[in-house]
Amino acid sequence: MSSALAIALTSVLALSTAAPSPVLPAPVRAAGEPATQLVLPRPTGPERIGTVSLHLVDRSRPDPWVSSERAREIMVQLWYPASDVRRHPRAPWVSPGVAERINPPGSPVILPVTHAYADAPVRPGRHPVVLYSPGFGLERTASTALVEELASRGYIVVTIDHTHDAQLVEFPGGRIATHAVPPPTGPDDDGEQVIDTAREARVADTRFTLDRLAAINRGHNPDEERRRLPRGLKGALDLARVGMFGHSLGGATAAETMHEDPRVRAGINLDGTLSGAVVAAGLRRPFALMSSDGHGRADDETWLAIWPRLRGPRYDLQLAGSGHMSFTDFQVLLPQIGIPAEDLVPGYGTIDGSRSITVQRAYVLAFFDRYLRNGNGHLLAGPSRRYPEMRFTP
Repeated sequence: MSSALAIALTSVLALSTAAPSPVLPAPVRAAGEPATQLVLPRPTGPERIGTVSLHLVDRSRPDPWVSSERAREIMVQLWYPASDVRRHPRAPWVSPGVAERINPPGSPVILPVTHAYADAPVRPGRHPVVLYSPGFGLERTASTALVEELASRGYIVVTIDHTHDAQLVEFPGGRIATHAVPPPTGPDDDGEQVIDTAREARVADTRFTLDRLAAINRGHNPDEERRRLPRGLKGALDLARVGMFGHSLGGATAAETMHEDPRVRAGINLDGTLSGAVVAAGLRRPFALMSSDGHGRADDETWLAIWPRLRGPRYDLQLAGSGHMSFTDFQVLLPQIGIPAEDLVPGYGTIDGSRSITVQRAYVLAFFDRYLRNGNGHLLAGPSRRYPEMRFTP
């Protein structure tokens, strides 16, 4: 296992497993003061957003982490441009059971509500599709601010919960699957097997999800409980235009999925150390490396190794002042609870959370617009006065 991968695994375990599963820290407030309502940044696109969650079961393979589970179960969530949101409630940031685990009743914190409307009908037309894989130990909701931005711009975004890798995954009926990745067995266990198993499971989850999306497009309902799908979803997914992005191990998952599956035409790795066959094989389709401040080809040998093997359009971008966890919603939520800025620096850097999301949204959108919609890609041509925080490494 490379030293860079070992360092990345250690930092991701330390940061991402601490974020979603324990109770949220309580904000400091005076007696009688109302609870703190957490808020996600509003998406800036013109489209209203709908969302629906699906329970998918792959009976061709067992769960990689729990041997008694003979079929692999995952939850995925579709975010899409909606035609009419009247009579549809705003969807919560996390499912009710997960919310109760991370923010118990009586907490002085109220979790965010998304800007998407549950089960709203899909706007007519065929929409490009973008898949999202979260960091190790994180849930599909971890980068909702980025996901909603893409949906507000006309994409159908599919976020994936990698069961038992994620801290908490709630299935219909309230059953919650918890993190079941084994801890290191001792000082000589560098975690390489865990990373390999997790990446392989995630790639299989993603490819299975693509298969089920194709079934939806044909008018089938792959949801295990056969819950009604939103009106207009059949035929709405343009599966000839599929992209993928992910954070940390999710970014490595995007790269490896592209290596194994030609259906994914373009991808973005948000600050993830790479692993798997793609590092040596490279890619011939568009791929972007987007890093936190201090991470890049100079100190990550997997990025250095893949760079000359990226034979399609390639980008090496770095967000100044950011940390590894800056590519998640927590960068804007934790300050709202009152956590001091200096306490956030190790994981989130010094960049303002809202500004960080603004810059990320611009570049993620520009990339997928360029390679899934034949956009002009002018923002990808080099440094921008409007977004000076984004550095380009040739």
